[in-house]
Amino acid sequence: MDVSFVVSGFAVGLLVGMTGVGGGSLMTPLLTLLFGVSPTVAVGTDLAFASITKGVGTLTHRLRGTVHWEIVRRLCLGALPAALLASFSLKHFGTLNHDIGQLIRYMIGSSVLLTVVALLCKRRMLAWIMARPGRQLQGRALSAATIVAGAMLGALVTISSIGAGAIGATVLVLLYPRLTPAEVAGTDIAYAVPLTAIAAAGHWWLGSIDWMLLLALLIGSLPGITLGAYVARAVPEKLLRGLLALVLVTVAYKLFQG
Repeated sequence: MDVSFVVSGFAVGLLVGMTGVGGGSLMTPLLTLLFGVSPTVAVGTDLAFASITKGVGTLTHRLRGTVHWEIVRRLCLGALPAALLASFSLKHFGTLNHDIGQLIRYMIGSSVLLTVVALLCKRRMLAWIMARPGRQLQGRALSAATIVAGAMLGALVTISSIGAGAIGATVLVLLYPRLTPAEVAGTDIAYAVPLTAIAAAGHWWLGSIDWMLLLALLIGSLPGITLGAYVARAVPEKLLRGLLALVLVTVAYKLFQG
């Protein structure tokens, strides 16, 4: 087992614990840029990693009663079929094809930039929506928008492994602005479990999961997340998010450059 992967898992876990941002936006680019792991294997391994860690998180939120299961159902109605379709598309077009690998790399970069937007603009977007209650979706329109958003996230997560964290939470805030932060987090994590599990199963079918790499990342990340949650209390949130946004922009630039 490569110790460097354990250390990387710890570093990503630490940042996730400190900022709350999903590990995909950090882990997948790290594996691709620093260790030269192929984009497809990086995505598949990270999805398996996410399905395990988010499963543990869902149990905690369920006990606290912070999961809105009807919203989870709507998101899954769109996300799960999209994840299956994206997996079949990757199988059909060939994940080992150079052009497909390059496309996945660009998708990862685009997803990282979307995460930056979600990090920096979520509060402003929420304030804008709350100031205009007449423009908030209701009833069938809200249900349809949730399913469509789930489909878009399902495809994005399956191809890039990024989107179920910061981007998914931002979508929930925009569609359901009256949810508390804990409810947004709980609902976002709960719908991401079946999504990342199905997407990971698709990548397993494609042969793009490195199981030893996955084990090393888990060994490092679990204590990292725990420590990060404690450290976060002593560091200003704005400073953390600003530094993380700067790191992610740099990562996206490197991905597009390649």
